[in-house]
Amino acid sequence: MNTGLQLYNTLSRKKELFQPLNAPNVGMYVCGPTVYSDVHLGNCRTFISFDLIFRYLKYLGYKVRYVRNITDAGHLEGDRDEGDDKFAKRAKLEQLEPMEIVQKYTLGFHEVLRMFNTQPPSIEPTATGHIIEQIEMIKVIIANGYGYEVDGNVYFDVEKYSKEYNYTILTNRNLEDMLNNTRELGGQDEKRGRLDFALWIKAKPETLMQWQSPWGMGFPGWHIECSAMSAKYLGAEFDIHGGGMDLAATHHTNEIAQSEACSHKQPARYWMHTNMLTVNGTRMSKSAGNGFLPLELFTGDHPLLKKGYSPMTVKFFMLQAHYRSTLDFSNDALDASEKGFRRLMAAIGLLDKLPVSEQNDFDIDALKEKCIAAMNDDFNSPILVAELFEAVRIINTVYDSKGKISADALEKLKQLINDFVFDILGLKDEDAGGNDLNGVLEMVINLRTEAKANKDYATSDRIRIGLQELGIQLKDGKEGTTWSKA
Repeated sequence: MNTGLQLYNTLSRKKELFQPLNAPNVGMYVCGPTVYSDVHLGNCRTFISFDLIFRYLKYLGYKVRYVRNITDAGHLEGDRDEGDDKFAKRAKLEQLEPMEIVQKYTLGFHEVLRMFNTQPPSIEPTATGHIIEQIEMIKVIIANGYGYEVDGNVYFDVEKYSKEYNYTILTNRNLEDMLNNTRELGGQDEKRGRLDFALWIKAKPETLMQWQSPWGMGFPGWHIECSAMSAKYLGAEFDIHGGGMDLAATHHTNEIAQSEACSHKQPARYWMHTNMLTVNGTRMSKSAGNGFLPLELFTGDHPLLKKGYSPMTVKFFMLQAHYRSTLDFSNDALDASEKGFRRLMAAIGLLDKLPVSEQNDFDIDALKEKCIAAMNDDFNSPILVAELFEAVRIINTVYDSKGKISADALEKLKQLINDFVFDILGLKDEDAGGNDLNGVLEMVINLRTEAKANKDYATSDRIRIGLQELGIQLKDGKEGTTWSKA
């Protein structure tokens, strides 16, 4: 099954033809959120990007099993197995049980993604629901000689692993440089090597989330959950593994090591990573004070924002940048996306009002091929959006009686819009009021028509101007008056 899809593989650092292990089936694993706080925009960009990938793979005819985990245990503040457990710390701060924290922020995460109109994954496993699988995987890693236990803690032996496998295969970093840039082990450190990481962590008596294991009471390290769950639901080898680029150096590097130490197989054929967010050219972060949450972006309740932007405007803005490029937030950029999104939706709203002709001036088949070519080029959504504005031009040209379209071409155009705008990009018209709005406008248009028939042009003009101020454009024609969003 060759669809012509090319995607960029972080593993090889180049674009490759997508060839699934078992077409038409595709297995895709994406690292989900750590649900101890509100989901941030960087996470949202990643999940919107992989929603686009999920949607397009299905459009191409693949049967996709999309697995996205929920990290609800085992994530310490530091990537080097140090600091407090994020869930325990937040639970103490909010005076709640850790699983209340998990529930609260998981629901919030799902609500934000619902507002962005993303599709749910096929499976959404949790770390706490797969403790047994993680313990069993750790046991195999130890048995294979790549893990060791010290006083209830289990660590991964990076030096031993590196003698047989390429530990830095994903990032192409120099192992010696990594060692030199990692602090020396203190006298009390139990690890054999500076790059070793925890597979299982011994619980303190006061630890709120802990489980029984062969090494005593404790909880899993952060990295092991994804290796265990991807193997459980997708197998030791699968097609695509994704996440933010910030995960590549540590989390994904350690995932590969764990999986190979367990099964002696590279887990994913294609590794895909989304790029970071910036605000006015500066990297977005809490410490810089320039980070805002999705709901702050929607309401405009943030010092850096002059107003709020709708979820679809924000999603459209994100899709106008390639998932591997840096995305810079600014009021001007969001304003431009808002105008572009409204223009797109306004044109789509005219589709059912276009007159058909025996003559046809537009090649819709060629336009569709360009849309497919854009998406086949590593899911190039900004090029796709540019092609869709050619569809906008066609719609407006026909509506303004400056071009003609046949019934067959119009049906193809409607299908193209449905496929690429709604099914693949996952956009929706937030302003569509359905039959209620249509009914109100038809009544107002009828009142204006009566006013014109009675030569009450002042009232007719007041209605037209009033609707125009509300963003509704009227157009008088031979077959009556029609409306569209300005």
